[in-house]
Amino acid sequence: MISKLDKNAKRKARHYRTRRHIIGTPARPRLNVYRSLNHIYAQVIDDSIGNTIAAASTVEASVKALIEGKNKKEAAFIVGETVAKRALEKGVAKVVFDRGGYLYTGRVAELAAGARKAGLDF
Repeated sequence: MISKLDKNAKRKARHYRTRRHIIGTPARPRLNVYRSLNHIYAQVIDDSIGNTIAAASTVEASVKALIEGKNKKEAAFIVGETVAKRALEKGVAKVVFDRGGYLYTGRVAELAAGARKAGLDF
């Protein structure tokens, strides 16, 4: 059986491999996802200057109030909607999706679906 450290090392290798091709620009910033065991985090990043334009996570008080009593996939969907609304307020409508080395399934896919539903184009 693969150990937790080996699993995370493989994920990081996948992430570094895809990051060579995914670059956030001012016109099309990068929507980055980080998934921990209990929480999920999303950021819209302009890599040309290294600034975070918008961010949302399940640890924020405003999001916690919305996800109370929901499972982790539903919480990821709400985080996706929240980060998309914040990005749209800043004038960002198109992004490049960076799944962070995670497989595009489960919570990562739900976050993407929530962001698309709220109006982000990717």
